[in-house]
Amino acid sequence: MPDTQIDIDQLTGALRRETVKKNVAAIHISGKLSLLQRKLSNVLLLNAYDALTTAQTHSIDARTLAAIVGYNSNDFDTLRASLRALAETVAEWDMLDEQGRQEWGVSSLLSFAKLKNGVCEYAYSPALAQKLHDPKIYALINVHIQRNFSSGHGLALYENCYRFVRTGSTGWWSLETFRKLMGVQGSSYYESFKHLNAKIIKPAVGEVNKSSDIVITPEFRKKGRAVTDIRFLIRENPQMAMFQIDDSDGARGMDVYKALRGQGVSDRLARQWIAEHGEEYVLQKLDYMIGQGEVKSSVGYLSAALRDDYQPKTEPKAKEPSPEAVEAVRLKQAVRDQEDAAYHQRKAERAERARKLEVVADLVSRRNPTQRNADKQLFIASLDGDLERENFRTHGWHSGLNASAIIAFWSELEPAAFDE
Repeated sequence: MPDTQIDIDQLTGALRRETVKKNVAAIHISGKLSLLQRKLSNVLLLNAYDALTTAQTHSIDARTLAAIVGYNSNDFDTLRASLRALAETVAEWDMLDEQGRQEWGVSSLLSFAKLKNGVCEYAYSPALAQKLHDPKIYALINVHIQRNFSSGHGLALYENCYRFVRTGSTGWWSLETFRKLMGVQGSSYYESFKHLNAKIIKPAVGEVNKSSDIVITPEFRKKGRAVTDIRFLIRENPQMAMFQIDDSDGARGMDVYKALRGQGVSDRLARQWIAEHGEEYVLQKLDYMIGQGEVKSSVGYLSAALRDDYQPKTEPKAKEPSPEAVEAVRLKQAVRDQEDAAYHQRKAERAERARKLEVVADLVSRRNPTQRNADKQLFIASLDGDLERENFRTHGWHSGLNASAIIAFWSELEPAAFDE
């Protein structure tokens, strides 16, 4: 899978479509969804995406679904309540089609959902399925990032802002639209900007900046003394790269990791098992599986053995992994593949940035002292924030916080300098 992560929380924000120039197609969700309900909708969309426009219904093992989302696998009451909330939630869109004609529509988020014989079956309305199948929605889905969030408001704000990371700003939203995006429309308490700012905006902004790969800054527009509109300035989080240093726990150096890889277990799944269960427990289940002889699927068998704590028995063969266990592994592996793609993309971007900064260092070395001083003063004057200016004064042209601005600055001075 691509580095996309399919968070249907994307329904809560504006979507850009390449076929409509300068148009933001807004798909909004009404109603109040909890954090787990948002994550549930994401997993349902991930499971259905490939057949979203070709199949009328979709299905997934109910215990697998609950486990992936974070519910107790036996807590079907909560699962039923969450599915009911999704079916009662309204999605509304207002956009231009490929011919430039205005299109407005409304649909329930799920047209139906049912639990029967341990299977969750569900469907989307045909019109909404077409909107959700837009590749740009799929490209925004990031299961890895959503795991970091502990509040639905923070996750909703992240998804609405992330779509605009390349433009650097969400553009102005009326407070009415913003309340709708956050799921607090209709609340008299949040009609007060003071309450909205204290209970929704500030905590959500703090969580986005702490837990995600972007940093956002709110700005407000007033009419008289009253705040009427809000927008968010967006930039990449320079600290996130530090948190994403690969294999910080050194798992790849362990013998159990190498043994798992030899059984066909993916890099990320192997490291996750070691982190979750510990080296000794994983090695015990690996030895147990090897003692059973040939198995149909090493990954599926090990997943079941770790989950259900398989123990040696007198029977010559242990039971085969259940279809539910195999399905859980399939979906988890899909998430791992997405994260692998994201990692390799970030790695390539970091390598390209390092190459360009080396070019900058070479360009600077060729300048005389007077030119160097003038270059520094000119670049500092182009920076907007005190943090960026202070970081540059400390680290000079090696400032990681200002890497993008440094490259852009020298691209203007030496247009062909960064050509391969």
